[in-house]
Amino acid sequence: MGAGDDPKTWLMYGHDYTNDRYSGLDQINTSNVGSLSPKWIFQTRVIASFENTPVVYNGVMYVTTAYNHLFALNARKGSLIWQYDHKLGTTIFCCGPVNRGVAVAYGNVYMATLDAQLVALDAATGKVKWAKQIADPTLGYSETMAPIVYKNIVIVGMSGAEYGIRGFVTAFDAQSGAVVWRWYTIPATGWEGKWSTTTPEGEDLHRDIAAEKAAWNQYSDAWKRGGGSMWQSPAIDPARNLIYMGIGNPSPDLDGGIRPGDNLYTESIVAVHAGSGTLAWYYQEVPHDVWDLDQTSPPLLFNVTVNGQTVPALGIAGKTAWFYILNRNTGQLIKRSEEFNRHQNYFSQPTAAGVRMLPGANGGAEWSPSSYSPQTQMAYVAGLEQPMTYAVHSVPYKAGTLWLGSAFTAIPGEKQYGTFTAIDVNTGKVAWQKKVDQPMMGGSMATAGGLVFTGEGNGLFDAFDAKTGEIIWQFQAGAGVNAAPMAFELDGQEYIAVAAGGNFQLHYPYGDAVIVFGLPKR
Repeated sequence: MGAGDDPKTWLMYGHDYTNDRYSGLDQINTSNVGSLSPKWIFQTRVIASFENTPVVYNGVMYVTTAYNHLFALNARKGSLIWQYDHKLGTTIFCCGPVNRGVAVAYGNVYMATLDAQLVALDAATGKVKWAKQIADPTLGYSETMAPIVYKNIVIVGMSGAEYGIRGFVTAFDAQSGAVVWRWYTIPATGWEGKWSTTTPEGEDLHRDIAAEKAAWNQYSDAWKRGGGSMWQSPAIDPARNLIYMGIGNPSPDLDGGIRPGDNLYTESIVAVHAGSGTLAWYYQEVPHDVWDLDQTSPPLLFNVTVNGQTVPALGIAGKTAWFYILNRNTGQLIKRSEEFNRHQNYFSQPTAAGVRMLPGANGGAEWSPSSYSPQTQMAYVAGLEQPMTYAVHSVPYKAGTLWLGSAFTAIPGEKQYGTFTAIDVNTGKVAWQKKVDQPMMGGSMATAGGLVFTGEGNGLFDAFDAKTGEIIWQFQAGAGVNAAPMAFELDGQEYIAVAAGGNFQLHYPYGDAVIVFGLPKR
């Protein structure tokens, strides 16, 4: 509960329950960041997509890699304390064999695995205390997200919507591993929703509602294979006892003809009651999505000013290339930002011949976590500019087999690039934006030193002035920096850490390094 008030540690994937990835440390700041240099490097020897944010507690750093290797390191010098190598069973996954991190609580370290297990290890020794099978991995269920612990429960959501699974979120007893509650992201009744013809903000979705309703009787059981992954760690508001989650795409991705209706609660921001796992509210960004615009970037919590009043808010960056700001109590939209990537031919229905559209299937914002600075009252969003052609074709469901009903492909000759955007959360305006050579995937961190850190696929690790967007420091890490950084303090020294190991989805160069940076000793 006190993680947000303790800048010396980085206790959770998103730093604390707000998920805002803001460090209150200011020893490293705009005036001295130019002196930042590596203090130690740990090489995991796992050469694969590296999307982890380390967790640091009590002088120990916990790092996970692809294929569920877990390392406990001495955070002062990077030496190995213990290592756990999960013996994977059947694994079926769409987007790389990644793992994004752990939860640490009650003397345990919790890791979710590619073969759909939740494992609890002794934090001191790395010995397994218990392991629970969450779902059947042969059907395409998998886990890549970092769990989060809250009031003696460990919360994890399923991935696998590309394989016709029915998504759900589970709360496990943190001590025993017993299931406390389970909430299905795809409801057994009501998943057809309101038969919406537009987004909540009024964009025409170009749906043929009459045809969908005519197909309803034939496909009324499509919810059983309806998708709805929860890719990323939720945010939690202890004052309201609510868990806020982003839910991903329906299944099959692009073939909406065999899943009529709005397909609740896919492509939605959802709040559930932490004690019971029951629904509090939802906001569906894209009803009946046929463009793979799943909500993969995690939510973050902050306050905004509305008509002179302070309102508790939730912000989240969409693949739609908009940043949504909602009332945390009700789920009502407060503001949708200006676009942070271009919209062209948007919400055109895919055809057999193919339709060009921007943003492409990766976004907007992919899984990359955004950050928020209370100093600037800006959110910082990593984006992708990838024009794509969408073509639809009907494919029958087969258990454990990729089930997209579609193809989305990059367009030869069209330039792709990345954007890093600061959005004023009170106005929704873009405060500043920087373009980089490659689409961005990895995430950011803001600090009280007036900085925001993020990485690029070409190996650059960047520090921006959080107010102006000026790049004031860079480091070449030698492999794609496609993970969100973090900060911690030990013995009066502030450190910045980031994983540099490349990315599966965008084919950025692989490596195996966790790099920890600091200033010269005072």
